[in-house]
Amino acid sequence: MEKPKRFLIVRTDRIGDVVLTLPLADVIKKFYPNAYIAMLVRQYTSELSINYKSIDETIIYDNNGRKIGFLQLLKVIKSYNFDVAISVFPRFRLALILSLAKIPIRIGTAYRFYSFLFNIKIKEHRKFAQKHELEYNLNLLKPLGIEPPSIKPPWLIPNSEHINSILTKLNKLGINRKQKLVVVHPGTGGSTRSWSITNFALLCKKLSDIDDIQILLTGTQKENYIIKKLLNEIGNTSIPFLYDLTLMEYAALVQHSKVFVGNSTGPLHIAAAVGTPVVGLYPQIPVLSAKRWGPYTDKCKILSPKNKPDDCKKCKKLEKCECMDSISVDEVFEAVKFFLN
Repeated sequence: MEKPKRFLIVRTDRIGDVVLTLPLADVIKKFYPNAYIAMLVRQYTSELSINYKSIDETIIYDNNGRKIGFLQLLKVIKSYNFDVAISVFPRFRLALILSLAKIPIRIGTAYRFYSFLFNIKIKEHRKFAQKHELEYNLNLLKPLGIEPPSIKPPWLIPNSEHINSILTKLNKLGINRKQKLVVVHPGTGGSTRSWSITNFALLCKKLSDIDDIQILLTGTQKENYIIKKLLNEIGNTSIPFLYDLTLMEYAALVQHSKVFVGNSTGPLHIAAAVGTPVVGLYPQIPVLSAKRWGPYTDKCKILSPKNKPDDCKKCKKLEKCECMDSISVDEVFEAVKFFLN
């Protein structure tokens, strides 16, 4: 069989998912140096693939959250004459488009009602969380004769434009570059269970007593209410809040930071991907756990509830997650101090 030359990687979900899929392009390029690689992603994550060294082109799946029409997207996909499509985020609509586009090799899960649309099926149940999401993603390359290598950060690299932009923003906030920057990201985007605002506030108070550090709160504009609640509890407005950065500006920010602290969310994966130490707060529920969704780096401290049920029904009914709040402020504080030292 002739070596494949044109590859499509499909990942149309969220920020962290895309960050944990990008290394597939590096691995493909290593085994097929002349490969042309495109990535199909949502518009709001597209900056990650557009700026990724091993991805030649980005195809946008939607327009401001509204999916591109079926026939229009099919026409676009067909026009590239891909040899291989790797469906990392399987959905019936996408699987049907890849099949109708007559892409010769279509790799996807064996465990969906529409799996017949893939002609190479991978028999792994991700819901059991037996390995990391990045490792599940890399295993999709095995049918191509590619034995996945170990992946080490950094793999996401901000360029000079992103770095200069974030340094300008930090200067406007009056942040001294000589201080150690600690990024605290309390939001989750609704993707997981979270540590409470009260605990984040207590952590920030303890961290603010350390000399020569600057705490910086980050989030989206939609998470503004979370930050306001947090600042009200801290009672100290000297801790600045930076929001609505581009994704690559955010990558430059956390790259410039000494440590990142947050729940399991996209910004945490960006921090790990640029090589910044991470303190991650994770639920004990297997499908949401650090075993599958933890920061893919050796420079991390993972904190999870101990001696709690695998799926606590009680937490689902409460505004706060009692299981997550069993992670003590002192534990998180000591983990951050470890990286500051």
